[in-house]
Amino acid sequence: MTVPSVPLGNGREMPLLGFGTWQIRGDAAYESVLAALAAGYRHIDTATMYGNEAEVGRALADSGVPRDEIFVTTKLPPERAGQERQTLDASLQALGLDAVDLWLIHWPPRRGQSVAVWREFLAARDEGRARAIGVSNYDVAELDELIGETGVAPQVNQVRWGPKLFDAELVAQHRKRGIVVEGYSPFKTTNLHDPVLTGIAEAHFVDAARVVLRWHVQHGIVVIPKSTTPERIRSNFAIDGFELTDDEMARVDALGGR
Repeated sequence: MTVPSVPLGNGREMPLLGFGTWQIRGDAAYESVLAALAAGYRHIDTATMYGNEAEVGRALADSGVPRDEIFVTTKLPPERAGQERQTLDASLQALGLDAVDLWLIHWPPRRGQSVAVWREFLAARDEGRARAIGVSNYDVAELDELIGETGVAPQVNQVRWGPKLFDAELVAQHRKRGIVVEGYSPFKTTNLHDPVLTGIAEAHFVDAARVVLRWHVQHGIVVIPKSTTPERIRSNFAIDGFELTDDEMARVDALGGR
């Protein structure tokens, strides 16, 4: 399967379907990432605060997949404001990489610190240690603060997302600013037994989880499901054999705020 991607405006493409590693540590993190890469994922999401960068790095090295085929994201904890360079150095060492494909500010740091951190991110991008930079869990006003102070918009904003949280206006506000929306925890906020999702799933002979993932991808929203079960890891990746109709997309959209 070839995963569709979204341009980041720097000549780089970000796969719309990735593998998340939140709350997966130790051998489970290593084995899960290895299974994801074997299944075909080429986008792996981690973070300093996940405590699994070394295991992710070991899986990247042992997978046999060429480095230039894998999109790797990690994140700076907000309490590391002022320690950006050291933190990225540690992440790169743990991951065994010269550069990450995307580095995110994990949450907005304490009031008044965000712009200073963002300037350090711009420096890391200029130095080539982070090929793209962005944020996570920022609202539109917080995005505008960074843009207003530096003239540079984050390339990505990773936020909690799923059908129940669908907000067309929020997506439009991001796109107006040239910011890619990336969703995390796609199933945590979703009732996979909702009749809308199960009905669409039955029509396409798939499970409701794959309907949710396909919905993200067709909206052009990056999604990073996670699992430690090899069968589920493979299943979540298999979203290329069907396509949601306009009516089905609208019905899933309507779950937002319901």
